[in-house]
Amino acid sequence: MIFGLSIQEIIACLLMGAGLIFLIGSMVGMLRLPDYYSRVHASGNSETLGTLLVFLGLIVYNGYSNVSAKIFIVALFVFLGNPIGSHILAKAAYKTGHPVWTQKQAVQHELSTEPTTSVTTEEEKEAQANADLHN
Repeated sequence: MIFGLSIQEIIACLLMGAGLIFLIGSMVGMLRLPDYYSRVHASGNSETLGTLLVFLGLIVYNGYSNVSAKIFIVALFVFLGNPIGSHILAKAAYKTGHPVWTQKQAVQHELSTEPTTSVTTEEEKEAQANADLHN
């Protein structure tokens, strides 16, 4: 007993905490990444792993029972269905002509939204083109 928790509860908490980290990473990717395809990739991979870790933590917490078997079946469906669903969504977006983000497009958009009152030199334009777009 550590802090009044059994080893089983500690392992379950660690697994669910690791799952939470991956789910938060998925959320940040959905909010931060520039285009649809990147967002689908972030949510498809890290959300699947995060959900599986949370489910595994719940299985460890419940021990050997009917509830654990049911959680395992749901986890199996998530493991099989989530990556397939992400792939199908990305493929459908590509086939319908959804644009793919490129750094060149982002630089052109940045340069076109620049105020016209300031005079920029070629060196400043080149520095803007090479700048990190996520800051």
